[in-house]
Amino acid sequence: MGGTPAEVKDVIRIEQQGSSARRDGRWVVPRQMEISSSWGEVTLDFNQAVITRNTLRIDLDLRGSALNLLTRPGIVVDTDALATGYAKIKTQGITDAGASETLRIELVGQVNYGRVLVRPQRRSFRQWLLREPAAHPSRTG
Repeated sequence: MGGTPAEVKDVIRIEQQGSSARRDGRWVVPRQMEISSSWGEVTLDFNQAVITRNTLRIDLDLRGSALNLLTRPGIVVDTDALATGYAKIKTQGITDAGASETLRIELVGQVNYGRVLVRPQRRSFRQWLLREPAAHPSRTG
């Protein structure tokens, strides 16, 4: 880890069978992602992600797999173009009326015998106990 800026890629491809993949920390969000997963799990955590564009298209081919999107205020996820077969699509707590839209994620493709879960960052035990909102990373870099 250094002070050099991360490379902005146009397309990132994740292909796996029976394993898991995770993007978290300060990763650079591309224009498009292609995710093909059989019997695995993919987690994309956008809480500290570097957003350089206003739209991300994710082309899915999930078979017996799960996709977890961890969002922050300002990120909107559109699941209307997904074709599903024996699948579960769940979005929870992803709207924040006070936040301006910084990233629109468009999910397209198919989910068979799988799950897509979209949820915000969870609060720590201390934040939960004190009824504080989840901490969000600074937008300055």
